[in-house]
Amino acid sequence: MEQNELTMPTKYDPKSIEEGRYQWWLDGKYFAAKDDPEKKPYTIVIPPPNVTGKLHLGHAWDTTLQDILTRMKRMQGYDVLWLPGMDHAGIATQAKVEAKLREEGKSRYDLGREKFLEQTWAWKEEYAGFIRQQWAKMGLGLDYARERFTMDEGLSKAVREVFVKLYEKGLIYRGEYIINWDPATKTAISDIEVIYKDVQGAFYHMNYPLTDGSGSIEIATTRPETMLGDTAVAVHPEDDRYKHLIGKTVILPIVGREIPIVGDDYVDMEFGSGAVKITPAHDPNDFEVGNRHNLERVLVMNEDGTMNERAGKYEGMDRFECRKQIVKDLQELGVLFKIEDHMHSVGHSERSGAVVEPYLSTQWFVKMQPLADQAIEFQQKSGKVQFVPDRFEKTYLRWMENIRDWCISRQLWWGHRIPAWYHKETGEVYVNQEPPADIENWEQDTDVLDTWFSSALWPFSTLGWPDKDAADFKRYYPTDALVTGYDIIFFWVSRMIFQGIEFTGKRPFKDVLIHGLIRDAEGRKMSKSLGNGVDPMDVIDQYGADALRYFLATGSSPGQDLRFSMEKIESTWNFANKIWNASRFALMNMAGLTYDEIDLSGEKSVADKWILTRLNETIETVTRLSDRYEFGEVGRVLYNFIWDEFCDWYIEMAKLPLYGEDEAAKKTTRSILAYVLDNTMRLLHPFMPFITEEIWQNLPHAGESITVAKWPEIDAGLTDVHAAEEMKLLVEIIRSVRNSRAEVNTPMSKKIKMIVKAKDASVLSILENNRAYLERFCNPEELSLATEVTIPDKAMTSIVTGAEIILPLAGLINLDEEIARLQKEWDKLNKEVERVQKKLSNEGFIKKAPAKVIEEEQAKEKDYTEKRTAVEVRIKELKGE
Repeated sequence: MEQNELTMPTKYDPKSIEEGRYQWWLDGKYFAAKDDPEKKPYTIVIPPPNVTGKLHLGHAWDTTLQDILTRMKRMQGYDVLWLPGMDHAGIATQAKVEAKLREEGKSRYDLGREKFLEQTWAWKEEYAGFIRQQWAKMGLGLDYARERFTMDEGLSKAVREVFVKLYEKGLIYRGEYIINWDPATKTAISDIEVIYKDVQGAFYHMNYPLTDGSGSIEIATTRPETMLGDTAVAVHPEDDRYKHLIGKTVILPIVGREIPIVGDDYVDMEFGSGAVKITPAHDPNDFEVGNRHNLERVLVMNEDGTMNERAGKYEGMDRFECRKQIVKDLQELGVLFKIEDHMHSVGHSERSGAVVEPYLSTQWFVKMQPLADQAIEFQQKSGKVQFVPDRFEKTYLRWMENIRDWCISRQLWWGHRIPAWYHKETGEVYVNQEPPADIENWEQDTDVLDTWFSSALWPFSTLGWPDKDAADFKRYYPTDALVTGYDIIFFWVSRMIFQGIEFTGKRPFKDVLIHGLIRDAEGRKMSKSLGNGVDPMDVIDQYGADALRYFLATGSSPGQDLRFSMEKIESTWNFANKIWNASRFALMNMAGLTYDEIDLSGEKSVADKWILTRLNETIETVTRLSDRYEFGEVGRVLYNFIWDEFCDWYIEMAKLPLYGEDEAAKKTTRSILAYVLDNTMRLLHPFMPFITEEIWQNLPHAGESITVAKWPEIDAGLTDVHAAEEMKLLVEIIRSVRNSRAEVNTPMSKKIKMIVKAKDASVLSILENNRAYLERFCNPEELSLATEVTIPDKAMTSIVTGAEIILPLAGLINLDEEIARLQKEWDKLNKEVERVQKKLSNEGFIKKAPAKVIEEEQAKEKDYTEKRTAVEVRIKELKGE
């Protein structure tokens, strides 16, 4: 590949290298699952984004982690399926389309169900297009041939199958219950879609008069408008104040209805007056009390939060207007005698922001206990779902153990219509996947299913289930990993698990990798109200997809939140730029080298042996940490290897043979540059796919694309531990000389005398063999290497492992300052000695730690002690002691 210089521009410009590359990958079908029986399958189904808008930074983070996993597994030889798809997001999408219609002065009722759904499908198509553009910009390796949507025919069939099967098992039922009602969107919402906020309200204290005229009973409420639906007053059966009243009646003020006083253990004798009003149609606890005492359920509100005909003269008023009026009327009647301020927690709809009304309604429910028990039991088995980090398993189990029945019907038009029909004359219910034959006599339920009902089936419905013989279902299920945020463990993860176990008998995924939320630089949640949201596409326009991806993937550890800052993105761009420049230098110096000519068998310098050893260690560490999803640590390891070791040290040292006369050394160095750069690009590829493909295409390589190149493997024959130790010594000496020069303002360009005192003959031999490096990077006027030396006056000294460096800088150093500097160095080394000795004297550590770790600590103790002694000796010399 001789045109390396020409195909790589001098400047790193992410825009130009990313342009067209994604389409090139798609055209090459590199992301398509191959159904290759020779390979092990590896599957991830994308958490389907809602077709309500464009993707945010949370999506970018989530999908980047999935892309890293799938790219890595593809390179490791797996048959990878990363299945894309989107969610219809019932309430959210319908709300958006209705808002759009409102702007045109229309409502969904003006259009009718069919026309409204046509408009919603058009919305879905438009926004699905935006999402696909964003996936492309992020560089996501998705198999578009298998893309799914929660309302496409195959998935709709799966939804109907599940509904019918659960109904036949008695696990889906229809019943009157108090549900969370959103009066703004006029639909039921589940418990987890209710957001509780502290609101300043009031406690209204009233006296309900006893029918026999013998007095009254005090009750208090925060929602006086619901008293119109009261059907009893309850007291505790053991409460001596009220025992004698149980069985008597009171007259409900304003309404004039006679209602009983009942005894029920639900009442807290210590709270308030010890007597409570019971409104079974407007409070979940009252509903249960009502069931126990066969009380009537009087619903006094309409679906939109206005009062109905049962509210008498308040009919048509908004619930909160009614509250004001009823309080006024009760005060005039002398019934309401005290109003006290009360801060209380009020449920608000997550979707519309409206105050949620507990509301009596006929809805469809899933009976959760049997499904939850089954899922909890599954987590006791060896093949359970693994949570990463594992602490989230407790979060999941706690919710499962305290499960309530799940209200699955929604009063919407956009969604999966409930497969239930009611006979027009008899009212008989017919539940089936197909409508009844005499359809003209039946009416289908107008409600749709909760969005989470269909997304709970996502891992298997997307693969062809309920057809158990579907090729993809047989090959790619169960999936391998689910990547998602901790905020939807209840909403989604738990539901996929219990539905997966119930319908496939298997866990839907082996691992669940949980990440946190993205926050701004100050740690605040990103929100429209704070105006601190960031569009990932804007970041890509400015810094490129690779910089954004690398930051997202490596900026936190599993389960932790991630703080976003443009400065951090800029530093990852700098990292990419460093890689670009180093690669360009390497490529310019290997022009004409073909893949077959790469030859690592020649005589190697210590730098050659060291970089190959470090590459092996990096391959091992990156592979091991990636398998544990520790991408933050992987990022640190890659950054240190590429920036510090490869760019700052090896490339600089490689210039000696590259610019020298020894052709054999030149050939070996070029081969090592090519080999290390190739493997480094492969390790980095899952994180930074665009820049690595561009560089790899310019390298002498075998294969079409880095996306399907083999994942790097350790070549044990290239590891040389001794060379690594030698290099460590040289690096320490060069760093030390640079630091000493900086301290006394002596630039590297100025030649100085330099003496290195070796601890013994073996260290001296290393220094002699690598004299060229010391001369090149320390720029000495004269370099003396010996085991015995006379230290001149006013010399600056520094201690490294195995050697002492002496720089005779007469006239440049102050004796007192040098002693003070060495004293600081002694203090630092002394702390290290004390720390390591404390560790080694700890019996618990010695018992538990592996032998290798103990050996490492013992080696550290020896090293620090020797250095401390050498510094001590030098301080005494300078003091003339």
